[in-house]
Amino acid sequence: MHGNAIIVPMVHQQRSQARLSPSGDTEDIVALLAPRLAYFAGVARTEHVTRAAQEMQVPQSTLSRAMVRLEQDLGVDLFARRGRTVSLTPAGRTFLTSVDRALAEIEKAADEVRADADPTTGKVAFGFLHTLGSETVPGLIRAFRADHPRVRFSLVQNYGEAMLERLRAGELDLCLTSPVPDAPDLVARRLDEQKLRLVVPADHRLATRKRIRLAEAADETFVTLEPGYGLRRITDDVCKEAGFKPRVAFEGEEAETLRGLVAAGLGVALLPHPPYPVRELQS
Repeated sequence: MHGNAIIVPMVHQQRSQARLSPSGDTEDIVALLAPRLAYFAGVARTEHVTRAAQEMQVPQSTLSRAMVRLEQDLGVDLFARRGRTVSLTPAGRTFLTSVDRALAEIEKAADEVRADADPTTGKVAFGFLHTLGSETVPGLIRAFRADHPRVRFSLVQNYGEAMLERLRAGELDLCLTSPVPDAPDLVARRLDEQKLRLVVPADHRLATRKRIRLAEAADETFVTLEPGYGLRRITDDVCKEAGFKPRVAFEGEEAETLRGLVAAGLGVALLPHPPYPVRELQS
């Protein structure tokens, strides 16, 4: 048997605030303009500095200074001023079109990230081993969706170490892997166990046996997953416990390929039992 573990980050590390790199004029102007775009759109919409300041709940003096600085940074007049009342210049109208589009994209992005974080309708980035994709993961998701039908999943299949790195990078919310990793920066919970079986070709000398000792396969050629996969480490470990090192002829990236290689008579393999059967109907 080998244990499957559900893994989540222990802490979400706070990302350091990015500093503006003075490598080009474009980066500089974006840093200068971005905080003032909403102010500009508010003044352009109301055509009145005082009214815009009241609606945005900022001091009128702050808003006025921001508009003056914006025009200075751009080097063009955006407004024609008549006391507290303003109107857009041709340059101002051109600029407003792009500002409205940019602010709409920001609002759309904010809505999307809020939706993804919503515990009732959000999206979960869930990573798991290839060997768990046919039975274990569908069962877990089906049970979860019974109580949370609106939650969405982004499913990622990969080998264990790659998933743990993506977990640490914040690209995954949780992952299902094996064996249980010894990683102090992650929280692991033992979830289930899968039985491993020695899979042999149909005409193999051991094919009629119901049970064997693994040591009896010491002289066999093995097909396994590539190094770095959890099942490969488990295969190497259990063979070592049985007193031998497996002689590997083929290495693959997912279990069903290994099963096919075994069926073709190219070796034997330690694999989880096959998934539940399904019916395939001709259309």
